[in-house]
Amino acid sequence: MTALAVAAGAVCGVLSGFGIGGGSLLMVWMTAVLSLPQRTAQTINLLFFLPAAASSLVFHIRGKQVCRKAAVPAVLAGSAAAAAAALLAHGLDSSVLRKIFGAFLLLVGLSELFRRKK
Repeated sequence: MTALAVAAGAVCGVLSGFGIGGGSLLMVWMTAVLSLPQRTAQTINLLFFLPAAASSLVFHIRGKQVCRKAAVPAVLAGSAAAAAAALLAHGLDSSVLRKIFGAFLLLVGLSELFRRKK
């Protein structure tokens, strides 16, 4: 299982480096394949995200991909919203969190399938 965990972490790391949601795939792997409780998977995902985001961000900043005018308000609002949502999630039943996450993945998948090219 360790080799599989390393492979899953590497694949999710590559996706995170591209900025396309490796953590979401990691959550699916941990809950569906490993049968981890939703809260445990969320916690591991947060731990995964910190170094993955930090190391990826260095290269995106070097490539001048950060628009500070858009980033600062998004980071501030996102941080406040994440803190509030974490507080709310702590009080929710794990099955509710799992359903919310599943619905989110379904909506994202459907939007990708039916998105029109610009």
